[in-house]
Amino acid sequence: MAVDLGSSGTRAWVPGRGLVESAWDDAFGRPVRRGRIVDAESCGRMLGHLADTVLGPERHGSVIVLSHPVLAGPEHRNLAGELLAALGPSGAMVLSSARAAAAYAGPRDGGPLLVVDMGAELTEVTLLVDGAVADARQAETGLSDLDPGALPAELARNVLDMITAMWRQDKHGAVRGALRKGPVLTGGGALHPDVTHRIALRLGTPVRPADDPSTAVVRGAGMILNSVLRRAGTGTGSIRPGRLR
Repeated sequence: MAVDLGSSGTRAWVPGRGLVESAWDDAFGRPVRRGRIVDAESCGRMLGHLADTVLGPERHGSVIVLSHPVLAGPEHRNLAGELLAALGPSGAMVLSSARAAAAYAGPRDGGPLLVVDMGAELTEVTLLVDGAVADARQAETGLSDLDPGALPAELARNVLDMITAMWRQDKHGAVRGALRKGPVLTGGGALHPDVTHRIALRLGTPVRPADDPSTAVVRGAGMILNSVLRRAGTGTGSIRPGRLR
């Protein structure tokens, strides 16, 4: 099972079943704010309920992959790993949302890539080089914070400010190479053509909105999960409970 804990709800992708989505409700409150777990007990109950529904009581042989914001920090990542391990799967993995989004929507030609994730309460820009995070910026504002009338201009400005800051500190030309390729856009903000058009116009380069951008992260995490399961099935690799990546 692959899981994306968003600020507005949770999404899961299950092999053989597909996408499972739910908004936060009164039963669990809002255990995730600004992309971070703020109520571990409620989050654990929610994940337990999800695992019961999707995986059933017998978890032997199951693997759970959970994505996190790139700049969530070690405390959040460790807590997420502990919550996953408590569910009793045979394996658990925590990985960045940018890696997951790139797996789903990024080009397959390698090289530097910019991933722009415009969510409900966070906006992140990540520079990946050969799949590894080379730089990342975050604004703790998102779609839910912006006035609908000003949304296109403000969201595009936040994204442009972060890319400009990366550009100024880039000594190896990776940002320039990623811009020539076109940044990948994910999250709810990528559903707004006026936002994507403004970003493309200001950057002077085409952009790559992901197919179904609101679910790009969990679908990419699902693709990584499938890869893990294939390796484990052929005996070429394994994953231990609570292992972080």
